[in-house]
Amino acid sequence: MEQKSAWVEFKNECLTDKLFDVLVFLLIVLAVGVTFYPFMYVVSISLSSGAAVNKGLVTLFPVDFNLSTYKMVMNYKDLWVSYGNTFYYTIVGTFLNIVFTCLAAYPLSRKRFFLRKKMNFLLAFTMYFSGGLIPTYVVVTGLGLYNSRLAMILPVLVSAYNVMICRSAFESISEELFESAYLEGANDLHVLWKIAVPLIKPTLAVLTLYYAVARYNDFFSALLYIGKQNLQPLQLFLRRILLMASSEIMQSSGSATAASAAAQSTIQIRYVCIVLSMVPILCLTPFIQKYLVKGTMLGAVKG
Repeated sequence: MEQKSAWVEFKNECLTDKLFDVLVFLLIVLAVGVTFYPFMYVVSISLSSGAAVNKGLVTLFPVDFNLSTYKMVMNYKDLWVSYGNTFYYTIVGTFLNIVFTCLAAYPLSRKRFFLRKKMNFLLAFTMYFSGGLIPTYVVVTGLGLYNSRLAMILPVLVSAYNVMICRSAFESISEELFESAYLEGANDLHVLWKIAVPLIKPTLAVLTLYYAVARYNDFFSALLYIGKQNLQPLQLFLRRILLMASSEIMQSSGSATAASAAAQSTIQIRYVCIVLSMVPILCLTPFIQKYLVKGTMLGAVKG
């Protein structure tokens, strides 16, 4: 009887596990469908003909495959100017972010730094309380940074949260390594760049990803500080096209292509701009996937 009851209990547990697995699978399928359909819909709209889009014939897959809208948008000069600005802000800004994050985190990780506790407190304080938008705007404009590339870089040069992550990584390095380097005559800069930084490369890779994504998606700083269109990043260009003036691309096509431009859907032009703005991220995602996993687990395990 005991063996029979144990067998029944085992079968019930297996059935429960299977039901749980099926439920999880269905939830995953639902989540994938909810996130994938809008993306597929945008791509399908961008690849369909203007007549099919205007008639509402596109639901999931492209109808009357057509690349004329892509040609029209890609001939628009401001798109490539904003692309170049975004790459500049992302590459230069991310590099400076990492450099200054390391310079801020390293002394805060050293116990012999006499202001360590006070500076750590001030760093944490800024995560919960800030001066506000208006004082920040007054400072930036007062320094003469308005309508300059530095306005996109300097106000967000260091993230307090990322400095704390980097500081924890430096603190995890064995103190004996630093002591040996000091005995050999190395100064703090040599220890930082020759010993500490190489040992925390995985953490720096994750922080680089964090900073780069934030730089690439940043449009609010440009909205505040960049008034010249030739300095605006891709995200601000995309915002202008989506909300205000998607017709300017059609008008820029010239009289020779006025008829074909008039046949295009305004929504289609907007969706083409969205797809073109996603291309760099889609190309980089397969190569940075492992760092996304590391970023998810960063700081989650203590030991």
